[in-house]
Amino acid sequence: MGSSNQASSDIENPYVSIAISMTEELDSLPPLSSVCCIYRVSERLRLVNEKAYTPQVVSIGPLHHGKDCLKAMEEHKKRYLRDYLKRTNVSLEDYIKIVKQNELGLRSCYAETIGFDTDEFVKIILVDSAFIIEVLLRYSIPEFQDEHDRIFNKPWMLQDVWPDLRLLENQLPFFILEEVYKPDKISLPSGHTEKPSIIKLAHKFFTTLMHLEGTETKLEQIKPENVAHFVDFLRTLYIPLNPRDGEKFKSLNAPSMTELHRAGVKFRVASSKNLFDIHFNNGILKIPKLTISDEIELTIRNLLAFEQCHCVENYLNDYVVIMDRLVNTPKDVDLLVKYGIVENRLGDSSEGASLINKLADGVIMDSDDFYFAGICKALNDYCSTSWHKWKANLNQNYFNTPWAIVSVTAAILLLILTIIQAVCSILQVKDSPP
Repeated sequence: MGSSNQASSDIENPYVSIAISMTEELDSLPPLSSVCCIYRVSERLRLVNEKAYTPQVVSIGPLHHGKDCLKAMEEHKKRYLRDYLKRTNVSLEDYIKIVKQNELGLRSCYAETIGFDTDEFVKIILVDSAFIIEVLLRYSIPEFQDEHDRIFNKPWMLQDVWPDLRLLENQLPFFILEEVYKPDKISLPSGHTEKPSIIKLAHKFFTTLMHLEGTETKLEQIKPENVAHFVDFLRTLYIPLNPRDGEKFKSLNAPSMTELHRAGVKFRVASSKNLFDIHFNNGILKIPKLTISDEIELTIRNLLAFEQCHCVENYLNDYVVIMDRLVNTPKDVDLLVKYGIVENRLGDSSEGASLINKLADGVIMDSDDFYFAGICKALNDYCSTSWHKWKANLNQNYFNTPWAIVSVTAAILLLILTIIQAVCSILQVKDSPP
């Protein structure tokens, strides 16, 4: 009788079973974590350059683990784990315990649910942690490199490996590297007295390979507990030490390098190593040196992707926007190269202009809080002044070489003498007797 009543009820309300199923799904959704810091790059950015966000040689963490194109490095990573166990003389079980005790916190750092079970997840994190630590140690202390090391010696794979360590989707939470790293257990070779922290090892590794200068002061102010992962660490090294507040950007347009040049703006390479230290005063635009290369594109794209997913401040976003405004054509790149502001390792000016413009594809600009709004307004105001353009035209077309100056001066003197001669002739005719 009860079954009959239930069947009758289901017929009367056919939506109950669906509601029950959906309720179970909704109740099983994992909670969102405030410590989330590792994300998939949005399609809006990925479509511009898929390769810049995808590991080519080595997977780090769970998001790309198991891909066929990355399996060749798995054996190398396990060899590094084995060497790290010998180097620290800590049992494998102890390291497994460290990772397993942090499993919930580790999973919470990823923006998507990780499908690997506990055992597989712990293996991935431990192998990758030891691999990264060994890479940093061997780079900083060459005596740790083995003659058969496939990453540092034969074949030399470091240039293929280290770019993958800068990818947003290819990160481990920084805290687990600190947990697994045991400097007190490591015996240093002769000549090495300091056992560097993991953050100092990372700083030396990335800043040397990336030629990122002038960041020592920033390193002193960075607290390891505030570092989410390597991409976050690099962004902290890049952004201004003492940032100014953004301003409202009234006009979405800003003059290009060519337009600025025609208005008489002078260009100088800034002494600062920080990309954001762009200044315009008294007709002089100072821009820190930028190297245009595939390497810098990969770096900026991943820092930008992390910023858009995680950060309130849009420093990288605003930087690529202003560079996009300054560069529209290959001639703009030529001017940047001429004044030492840009080193174009791509060789061709068209490729350089294309790279800068594509960096801004997919970015979202907040015109109410734009870091370089004040500079753009000053540049627009300067270019709208007719006197600046007229003076620049004289300097660039008539006083651009010593011979041109001599020619113009001679022409002016000749014109003055001609006028004087004409006036004298008129006066002579006027004073002569009829």
